[in-house]
Parts: sequence; structure tokens; C-alpha cells
Amino acid sequence: MASETNMKAALERLQRALAGLENAIDQRFEREADFTEAEDEVRRMNVDRSRLAQELDQAQDRANRLEEANREVSRRLVTSMETIRAVLDR
Repeated sequence: MASETNMKAALERLQRALAGLENAIDQRFEREADFTEAEDEVRRMNVDRSRLAQELDQAQDRANRLEEANREVSRRLVTSMETIRAVLDR
């Protein structure tokens, strides 16, 4: 009887240990899934950052071209106004 009781107690301890191990494994898988999701989010953010940086560069290039065109238009207007004044002064 005593050995049967010891055997039952040992089996119960083994079952509790196995249940604890299963819980630990489940928690580990959950953490790894969370980590994988975080890595995916960082990857998406890096892609977005690269795309936004490229769009910013393009917008800056366009702004620079517009600024140069604005200076050229302004120069031509000044030249035209000076020409008109010279004609009117004659």
C-alpha cells in the first residue's frame, strides 16, 4: 500500500511538473509571437521611413527647382519693367 501511495504521489508530481512545463512552453511561444509581430512592425516602419525620406527628397528637389524658376521669373520681370520704363521715358 505504501509503495502504491508513493507511486500515486510521484505520478501527481510528474503531472504537475508536466503541466508547468507545458505552461512555460506556451508562454514562450506567446513571447516569440509577440517578438515576431514587433519585428514585423519595425520592418514596416523602416519601409515607411525609407519611402517618406524619398518623398521628402523629391519634394525638396521640386521646391529647389521652383525657387530657381521663381528667381528667373523675377529677374525677367525686372528686365521687362526696366525696358518698359526706358520706352516710356523716350
